[in-house]
Amino acid sequence: MLKLAVIALLGAVSAVGAGETLANLKNANQAPELRAAVAIAPQASAMVQPASIAKGPDGHYWAEADVNGSRVRFLVDTGASAVALTTTDARRLGIATEKLDYAYKVVTASGQTRAASVKLGRVSVAGARLDNVDALVIEEGLESSLLGMSYLGRLASFEATQTSLILRP
Repeated sequence: MLKLAVIALLGAVSAVGAGETLANLKNANQAPELRAAVAIAPQASAMVQPASIAKGPDGHYWAEADVNGSRVRFLVDTGASAVALTTTDARRLGIATEKLDYAYKVVTASGQTRAASVKLGRVSVAGARLDNVDALVIEEGLESSLLGMSYLGRLASFEATQTSLILRP
């Protein structure tokens, strides 16, 4: 894990250095206000660091997420088209589950059930934060909340390794 962090840091430092050199070459004939804008861009992009989720002893990736200021434990599921919340987790987030419109038919590992669409203001996993994430509240049959593609698909990329899941916001 430390080796991966060092390699990522070296890559980021190299990218910033190359970007600054390229910006300096391109800035030679530009107005001063344009030079400043171009020089800032590589530094800003270097601030986005990949996040990492360790693989659990059961072989799954379990993510502790901050959702609208509350903690939710998610099973990372690339086969789930959306973030899916159990009714228990939805209630802990302050969602009035009894007032939702369970208009969608979905299939879970437990079989067919109904789901209601909700919007999560903020979902942050290991520092990889996204706002306005579409999610479903599953009426019944879901054992744990799922971190699906409505979150994962909005990241710049994600990569599963033998020991961890790397999220790049």
